[in-house]
Amino acid sequence: MTTATEQSSKQAWYAGLVAFFSKWGTIITIFVLLIFFSATMPSFRTASNMVTIMRSISIVTVIATGITVSLTVDGFDLSVGSVATFSVALVMSFFVWYGWGTIPAIIVALLISLVVAVVNSFLIVKLHIYDLLATLATMFIFEGVAMTYTGGGSISQGMPRLDGTPTTGTIPPEFRLIGQSPYIIIIMLVIVMAVHVFLSYTKHGRYLYIVGGNREAARLSGIPVNRYRTLAYFLSTLLAGMGGIMLAARIGSAQINSGAGYLMPAVAAAFIGYSVAGVKKPNAIGTLVGAVLVGLLENGLIMMSVPYYSLNIIKGLVLAIALAITYYRKHD
Repeated sequence: MTTATEQSSKQAWYAGLVAFFSKWGTIITIFVLLIFFSATMPSFRTASNMVTIMRSISIVTVIATGITVSLTVDGFDLSVGSVATFSVALVMSFFVWYGWGTIPAIIVALLISLVVAVVNSFLIVKLHIYDLLATLATMFIFEGVAMTYTGGGSISQGMPRLDGTPTTGTIPPEFRLIGQSPYIIIIMLVIVMAVHVFLSYTKHGRYLYIVGGNREAARLSGIPVNRYRTLAYFLSTLLAGMGGIMLAARIGSAQINSGAGYLMPAVAAAFIGYSVAGVKKPNAIGTLVGAVLVGLLENGLIMMSVPYYSLNIIKGLVLAIALAITYYRKHD
């Protein structure tokens, strides 16, 4: 028979093993994928492919960083994909329809995109609608707004409007640079580091975490809870809008629902970030690591000629595993 001491030892060993893999599982998985894909496909480990992977995750990472900020206040912003689509439509219309320059087009597109944050904050903070339901509603609303604004079509240089009106605006060359390497990668890294510093080393970032940890305790401590919840959704929307700007620069046009495909990978990256290095809270560095994992997986599977329509199965499994690890640790 097993003695109580042996049982206790086994339980402690099991708990330590679970804690180790929960803490470092994402990093280990990345190294395993790197070794596996590199061994099966020598072209995978080339420097150019590594750059391709980093470029491919840049937009997802920026959008996921916005979701990460909303998670700090125990919220969840599902509208980020529609915000990105809206931002793409706005900035491309400013170029092609009205002939604006790069800086004013980007600034105005981001400012108008913040209307989504206003609506989200009103529904969640003032009307007390559950954030998942509120942002689900705004996701559909602003997806429709973007389609209505473009007339249900795409916007590209030289393409007339749907009513036949000719367009003479051009996409500035300096704007196109935003979507190219290394600029798009640099922008991503700067945003991730800026959000990391903001959340980890500033008073306002710490307040966001406190609000998310215990809203009532934060209120009793004198923290303006509603103000910080609103701030989280404004930052989430702003970063999603920036992701849309980067997407517009990368593809050079505004396509119908162009940002919708970034929602699930961004959610996966944000939730995977919880468990990276045992942080156990939403954080920008973890989100970047999560995006790298998703990007490596997708790039490797594509190089292995896995059908594109099967990729979402793998992404969904990765998200399910990430959620299992995260919430298992929370209740362990």
